[in-house]
Amino acid sequence: MFRITGVSRSAKLYLFALMAFVGIVSSIIVLVYNDYFFLGDPLKPNNDDVKYIQTSRLLLNEGVLAYNTGDKPSAFIMPGLPLILSGFMALFGQEDGGVIAYRLYQCVLQVLSIYLIFWLGHRIFNTRTAIIACTISAIYLPDYFSSGVILSETTFRTILLLLLCVTIIALERNKARYYLLLGALTAAAAYFKPHASLYPAVFLVLWWRHHIPWRLMLKYALLMAGVYILLLTPWWIRNWVTFHEFILFTSSGGSPFLLGTRIHGQLPPAGFFEAYPQYDPKTLFQGSDRLAVQKGIDIIKYGFTHEPFKYLYWFTAGRWMELYFHPFYSRPIWPITRPDMNVIQKILMIINMLGICWALIKHRSNRLLPLAAALGYFTIIYIPFVAFNRYGYPNMILLILFGSYFIEQLLGYFSKLSSNGLRKRRTVTS
Repeated sequence: MFRITGVSRSAKLYLFALMAFVGIVSSIIVLVYNDYFFLGDPLKPNNDDVKYIQTSRLLLNEGVLAYNTGDKPSAFIMPGLPLILSGFMALFGQEDGGVIAYRLYQCVLQVLSIYLIFWLGHRIFNTRTAIIACTISAIYLPDYFSSGVILSETTFRTILLLLLCVTIIALERNKARYYLLLGALTAAAAYFKPHASLYPAVFLVLWWRHHIPWRLMLKYALLMAGVYILLLTPWWIRNWVTFHEFILFTSSGGSPFLLGTRIHGQLPPAGFFEAYPQYDPKTLFQGSDRLAVQKGIDIIKYGFTHEPFKYLYWFTAGRWMELYFHPFYSRPIWPITRPDMNVIQKILMIINMLGICWALIKHRSNRLLPLAAALGYFTIIYIPFVAFNRYGYPNMILLILFGSYFIEQLLGYFSKLSSNGLRKRRTVTS
């Protein structure tokens, strides 16, 4: 399905060498740095990564999925990561062995991602763009940090790349089996990040541009929805049996919608608490999702009324900045420090944004649309919710593909200038 055709032998050799490089280097990094990548304290679970380890042990030993609730069942998180990590623990031990195996599994996913990046770059743009994108990914240190940290970002990024690849194939071949696979991949993504669930909505635009008959649209939509529902049903049954209520995804103690109203972590303007005396600064951001929605609506309403430009920025360009301009790099890897990576990230993002603009102007092709639609969806979906670098990391490779196209075009332009100059010199000499 993902065969690479129409590519020179030298380009394929470079790709496989790059894959080997990423596999070896990422494995060495996670083995040498090992527990350096912990964001919390394993003895006192105080961060998502060490909480995931605790959850996975409990799931393996007691068959109970609990997070932030001791040994009592909860629906605080989706079960994707604990299921995989507990599987590695069952095979390699519940202490270092299982955790190291999980890190090495993420290294394998990084290698697979290099291949998928090449496939996408070649299909959407050209071989040189694919080579540049893979090279950038191979030296992009947040990828190696992501291999070492016990979080779901590496797995989700791989599923995202597979979603995009299968989207392109489904549009090209127009066969039902690819839409069944898309439904399965969307469900797999939802087991890690529920916001992926509405990804099939991008097909409304893609089908329209590809002139797909409405009957086929309906058929494919039902196929994706049917597989998605079938694969999410075990989660819904578990929640119904455990909590005697239907929980679509999670029922957490902190609302992403409410937290998303905090501009740089600050409280609302002082006047907000005068206008809404029922809220207290100490408890405003506490409570469950059900109670939080109205709070968030009230904050947004007040903010857009009294500080419209500030809130407009926060829910547009501010989201973009929070997602993409801060690297997912909480544990620096020698020799690049966090301040160094901050600068590199900003430079890379400027190139990526130039690439988006250039591609939209110069690369007006249906081949570009799935990439633009995926990036648009996975960015816009965060506008109402809390957004930060960890959530933006899986999308960085989509941005890098645009940036790589810009670099390729720039190299082509300078190469043409150089060739023209050489031709002129030869003409003058002769």
